[in-house]
Amino acid sequence: MDWTRITVEPLGRQHDRAAFHCGAEALDHYLQQQARQDAEKRVAAPFVAVSPPETRVLGYYTLSASVLTLADLPDELAGKLPRYPQLPVTLLGRLAVDQSVNGRGLGEHLLLDALHRSGAHAGQIAAMAVVVDAKNESAASFYRRFGFIALQDQPRRLFVPMRLVAQLLG
Repeated sequence: MDWTRITVEPLGRQHDRAAFHCGAEALDHYLQQQARQDAEKRVAAPFVAVSPPETRVLGYYTLSASVLTLADLPDELAGKLPRYPQLPVTLLGRLAVDQSVNGRGLGEHLLLDALHRSGAHAGQIAAMAVVVDAKNESAASFYRRFGFIALQDQPRRLFVPMRLVAQLLG
């Protein structure tokens, strides 16, 4: 895929969401019916991949603030953190790619963009990690390739510490 032609930007009214189909009905429905409302209510920040001047959404992800507890984390990491009841994280809530571009690297491109946006403000907004909820084992495997680690007792809820995000983005 020619990445110079792909732009990742905040979801807006101009984006064509109706034709988006990733193969997971819940993810299609979210983009088509709920994402703009979540953005307006500031409960999630949806970002979409388009190939300008086209406005058709080729992929998307959402970011929002969330928290973890020390008990959620592997013991070796939890022992290095302050004993706060909750630790701030960035939640990568959804990530999906339209079937028309599936298998061409757009998912990886979107993930790296999400990690960049999450880490870009590391000195300004506190978040100790990025967390994802993988929908299935295939998705969990995708995230593990980028250094994501399973939380305690939740093999499909994965996280990557911000220090590793910084290393990954070089």
